[in-house]
Amino acid sequence: MGDVISSHLDEAKREMITARTGEVMGEFGRLYEQQYAVALFNKVRFDIEGGGGPQPQLLHRKTPLENKSIFSGSLFQYLEENKKWRNRFLFVPDSYNINYYDNKASHDRRLNPKGTINCAGYKVLTSMDQYLDLISNSLPGVKAKVGSSPFLKCATQFPLILWHPYARHYYFCVTAEKEQQKWHAVLQDCVRHSNDGLSEDNKVQTPAFTDAVRFYRQAQGHYGTWEMMCGVNSQILSNLVMERLLTELRELISPRLKGKLHERQRNWMLISDAVYSLVQTQCQAQYEAVLQKCEAARSSLEASIRTDMDQIITSKEHVTNKIKGVVLPKAEKLLKVSIQPYISSILDALMEPTSRGFSEVRDVFFRELVDMSKNTLNQGTKETVAQHMEKISMLAFHPVKMQSCYEKVESLSLEGLQQRFDVSSPSVFVQRAQILMREQMDDAVYTFEQILHQSLESQGSDELCKTIQRCQDRVIKKFDYDSSTVRKRFFREALLQIFIPYMLKQLSPTCSPELPRFQELIFEDFSRFILVENIFEEVVLHSVMKDIMMAVKEAAVQRRHNLYRDSIVLSNSDPSLHLLGENPSIDWTGEYGGAQEELDGAGEESQGDAEGEGEGECGASQKRRRMKQVVSMIQVEGSGESCVEVPGVDDIPEEDGEEEEEKDGDGEEESSDGKASPEQNGSESPKVSEKSTELSNGAELKEEKAEPEGEEVKQEAETPTESVLATEEKCKGADSQPAAVVEEQPSCNQKVSEEVLPPPPPSEETPSGAAEPAPEATSDFPPPPHDDSGFQSPCSEGAEAEEQEEPAEKHPEEPAAPEPESKPSDSAPTEQ
Repeated sequence: MGDVISSHLDEAKREMITARTGEVMGEFGRLYEQQYAVALFNKVRFDIEGGGGPQPQLLHRKTPLENKSIFSGSLFQYLEENKKWRNRFLFVPDSYNINYYDNKASHDRRLNPKGTINCAGYKVLTSMDQYLDLISNSLPGVKAKVGSSPFLKCATQFPLILWHPYARHYYFCVTAEKEQQKWHAVLQDCVRHSNDGLSEDNKVQTPAFTDAVRFYRQAQGHYGTWEMMCGVNSQILSNLVMERLLTELRELISPRLKGKLHERQRNWMLISDAVYSLVQTQCQAQYEAVLQKCEAARSSLEASIRTDMDQIITSKEHVTNKIKGVVLPKAEKLLKVSIQPYISSILDALMEPTSRGFSEVRDVFFRELVDMSKNTLNQGTKETVAQHMEKISMLAFHPVKMQSCYEKVESLSLEGLQQRFDVSSPSVFVQRAQILMREQMDDAVYTFEQILHQSLESQGSDELCKTIQRCQDRVIKKFDYDSSTVRKRFFREALLQIFIPYMLKQLSPTCSPELPRFQELIFEDFSRFILVENIFEEVVLHSVMKDIMMAVKEAAVQRRHNLYRDSIVLSNSDPSLHLLGENPSIDWTGEYGGAQEELDGAGEESQGDAEGEGEGECGASQKRRRMKQVVSMIQVEGSGESCVEVPGVDDIPEEDGEEEEEKDGDGEEESSDGKASPEQNGSESPKVSEKSTELSNGAELKEEKAEPEGEEVKQEAETPTESVLATEEKCKGADSQPAAVVEEQPSCNQKVSEEVLPPPPPSEETPSGAAEPAPEATSDFPPPPHDDSGFQSPCSEGAEAEEQEEPAEKHPEEPAAPEPESKPSDSAPTEQ
């Protein structure tokens, strides 16, 4: 492998790679310095003038995965060095980087992993056909013949392949289809989290970086969304270099590759990975140098901004009005012909799957709380609540339980946009929606935790069932409010990402040549903070923003989208609740006990036993003991065996007739692999094994499939208040029920059957007073809050504030929901 790389990447080619990387980074560095000053001005102005949208109702957890890991388990990995399959133990910490080991014992002994995978930019494939289609396009003019044998023979019929356009590929496989589905969910979650690498909390570096990348690509003629805008800064810059460099390398190296087709493909992937690693190292060093230079000048820049803020704003408004006179007529003509006819249809295509996804998040959260209420009815102790809260607390980061939510959004289809608006694929929007869904789920869970904990401290353990129901209904209402606001913002940003690049591409040939003359109108002292290129984009954005806002408002009143909830004034919207958000995450097992087995469920018992559980344990060992896993071990549906128990290595087909050599050379490894399963299964306590099926979402998947679709209609007929009253009536007993309801009513001590459980609160509520759209403010451009897309409305936060203050609008009267079939809980009288 090393010979292939060294022979094709000689010193001359390495110097060429370094030169091309330097050219790209030099141009990027110039743009970054310009955008850094602009972003700093916007940030300071925003801090002074204030603003912002409606206050979120849900609390936000500062460190969601503190002392948590995601999952661990075993599967087969293909080793390219000796062309063999081997059993590997995979462990994913809270960083979402995948560490793989020879076996679980190596991980438990804290040995260094065999390798680590950063999943940014990867795609997870579940069939060899998908993979062969992608690699057949890696070398131009080289196509695989029908029926030709690939260089990789999968050990089972359930592969899992991590594919990257530039970096090394990873090959895994498992022994069952359900196992494959679960691992696919886990790997996709790793990719999703790694792609979202730029922190939105940094209000200067992040917008400066994204704008610099966008302006660089536009100078190369690339407008629109970019799938490789993923990972941390060095990875994005490496993708930027490879986008330009790879074509040149192919032309130089491809004719020199010898051998059969699959050998040439394999060698090209090795060369591409080596180039990518080299480029990433150089990009990291050069970016840090540029960043250090900008940060060193930050204090002086900020002092200038604060001293001359009024003059800078006045100068910017003057230049903006001049540019408007040139750009707006052309932009409005383009808008009328090419944009307005498509806004509503594109918005509908975005809204349908996104609304289904957020509705599924709500349902999954509700089902978990109903499950806890059922168990509290039977065993009403704080220890029982603590056990369930340990599981629910990490619900948003459980990749298998959240998969049903993510799948709803994956049906997003934007057919025709590729040709008309230069949208490469909807994956950018799908991934963003999924990240927002996870954030909303975690905010809901964290808010429920804090409210429930406060209630338990003030009320004690009496009437736990009613306490849980009251907290649940408060959080559900807050979730409805916040999810509506989040979705509206997501739809506006998505439409901007679709339309703005298209408009810039159409307007730039005629407008860009006129922009330099406007730069002369700016004082030299202010020229660092006012750039005509940025003002040009703001004018274009402002021209289309009014139509986008109006389209979203019109869609908000439609019942099927549930988007008018953020206009409802919540009666229990208490600002003091946000004081709870300053508290750390609650250690339920430590505070209420009764779930000590959860501490040992992450596969750490063997080390805990060796160190002892006495008072003298050191802080490091206690931290390891607390490293609980969101998913303890991926398990096969319907069995208690973990996927560690896969067939022995001897049963795996080998390549190139090297079986005997492997048996002689790796005999000890094979025997250790073959015996790893009993050790690994034995390292888990029996109690955790009993609960692992629920933790790995096996029970949820079965329950969800068994639930008829028609049940959803019935569930929408009841309100959250009816749901809590139904459970309260059960707790009071038969005496408080009317005569018509007494028959077969279960007592509090009896297990509640599925038929009498309170259905989820409706996805729709008729507001007592909903907001009416007000005319849009046409003020000049306040500083734009920013996101990774690089296109954010300069008035988006202000627009949200306007929506919050709008007068009430009378929505069309909604038809009464059909009454569900008679149930004992429905007939209960309403308590005042």
